[in-house]
Amino acid sequence: MAMLLRSMPRGLAIRSFSTMSREEVFALAQKIHSVPFDKVKEPTVTVPVYEGLTPELSSYLSKSPPAGYATPPRQVRPTKIANNALELVGNTPMIQMDRIRKVYDVEPTLLGKAEYFSAGGSVKDRIALRMIEDGEREGKLKPGDTLIEATSGNTGVGLCMAGAIKGYNVIITLPMKMSGEKVNMMKALGALILRTPNEASWDADESHIILARRIKEAIGDRAHVLDQYANKGNVLAHYDTTAEEILEQTGGDFTHLVMTAGTGGTFTGIARKIKEKAPHVTIVAVDPVGSILAVPDSLNDHKRLEPYHVEGIGYDFIPAVCEQGIADVWVKSVDDKSFQACRAMIRHEGMMIGGSCGSALHGAVDYIKQEKLGKDAKVVILFADATRNYMSKFLCDDWMKANGFGHVKEL
Repeated sequence: MAMLLRSMPRGLAIRSFSTMSREEVFALAQKIHSVPFDKVKEPTVTVPVYEGLTPELSSYLSKSPPAGYATPPRQVRPTKIANNALELVGNTPMIQMDRIRKVYDVEPTLLGKAEYFSAGGSVKDRIALRMIEDGEREGKLKPGDTLIEATSGNTGVGLCMAGAIKGYNVIITLPMKMSGEKVNMMKALGALILRTPNEASWDADESHIILARRIKEAIGDRAHVLDQYANKGNVLAHYDTTAEEILEQTGGDFTHLVMTAGTGGTFTGIARKIKEKAPHVTIVAVDPVGSILAVPDSLNDHKRLEPYHVEGIGYDFIPAVCEQGIADVWVKSVDDKSFQACRAMIRHEGMMIGGSCGSALHGAVDYIKQEKLGKDAKVVILFADATRNYMSKFLCDDWMKANGFGHVKEL
């Protein structure tokens, strides 16, 4: 890194990183982004190890977590005036979806856990706030520090919102395919956004994950990669709150829970708690064609590692917060059915959901029809984010046609 710093603008290279302004931190990050990664010049930047759920993370997801760990109190949504937007993270509603049930001609009760009602518009608000507040409780983070995260966008929005309120600099590294709406929102919240190639594998020199680590090494101790792929706050946010909300809202009276998988933190944390308190529930995980998270691995053979358009779910590696085996069954989703399901939900239920939510719905419907589930089944589907992030994508007829989805018919 020292060799790289010699090429920095003179005003940046001579300053102590602990006294750098937000503008100087962002300028340094932009400079690093513009210089190809060189392992010789940046020997302290290493590729993270992600091989599925680690024993350490698993130990927190139990009734007897490691000694010294205390579960933070659950946040209650204010009934009058909130002190700030972060008090409106989580505590999302559940909605019965009888209209879409009739559209798809399925018999089970369908219930949607509407995460887009969270303050930042997605389920990832929960983990962004939890990761930051865990770091603060542990004495690792303090206002004025720089948070750097590799993300597909929703975690980034949550971090940027929390950073704006709590006083952190935020740098987001983001693949090019992610929507302009996410980028514009994060910029408006004060973040620096650095884009990386879609085709870069997670461990490639030009990937968003490696870029985040390069920037952290350059800035030093006042910079932190929270790393949603391995941070215990990712799974614990859902183990401690999202799952408990689902159990309270249903009274435990449901038979199936359907969730998409991105980092895997959402479905792993929720599934662990549901397995503890409602073991009769079948956990169905949805993974897009092109991703390799589903098990058995043979499910991933069709178009393995080929590009897909739905954002925020699926990966080309197994994050450390992902326990693939906690799901009772995996199903694969496809882009055209996902976007069709999104539009149908908006049209018939007035639920303004995002693209991966369509994957969850069509995955649920495919499973219901495959298993011939009847009226006795009650299926909860987690809807991770809002249409807001995709106004120029699947909601736009021209985008649909330009990207090969002109054949998709409205339901």
